[in-house]
Amino acid sequence: MATIYDFTVRKSNGERIPLYAFEGKPLVIINTASKCTYTPQFTDLQRLYDQYHASGVEFIGFPCNQFGGQEPGSNEEAAAFCQINYGVKFPIFSKIEVNGHDAHPLFDYLKNAAPFKGFDEANINAKLLKMMITEKNPEWLLGNSIKWNFTKFLIDKQGQVVERFEPTDEMDMLSRSLEAQLKS
Repeated sequence: MATIYDFTVRKSNGERIPLYAFEGKPLVIINTASKCTYTPQFTDLQRLYDQYHASGVEFIGFPCNQFGGQEPGSNEEAAAFCQINYGVKFPIFSKIEVNGHDAHPLFDYLKNAAPFKGFDEANINAKLLKMMITEKNPEWLLGNSIKWNFTKFLIDKQGQVVERFEPTDEMDMLSRSLEAQLKS
């Protein structure tokens, strides 16, 4: 059975890192962007990282420019932005694509392991995001594609995908799921 440990990614400096380096730890994988409506989520993500890192939880971010060109800079600029503007201490890796023909294999795996569950129509932000995608990139509404920046995947200690969180999901949902992972 495949796990995230079967994949290798690149740090912002180009160094190749096998994801088995995170083996035995709960992990949160996020596609990020520095010029996105959801960019302020870095504050909450860093807070959660600070809260859970001592318990072994790791976070890793992957800048992505596929959504409205919201990550136009270099790998180094993306990582520096997170550190300077949001005090991000968790690793920010190299820019990648998460959808389409050039999607990184890790994100193809994540999308298949944790399918898109639909938009929460009761959430105004989810409703607005769906309308924007319908207008600009309707192909992303189909299947399990990543819908926008700041989609998050929770991985258990065995490298299996546990849950997918959309950009409009409340950060408390991720926090509760992290608590459950630490208790298991």
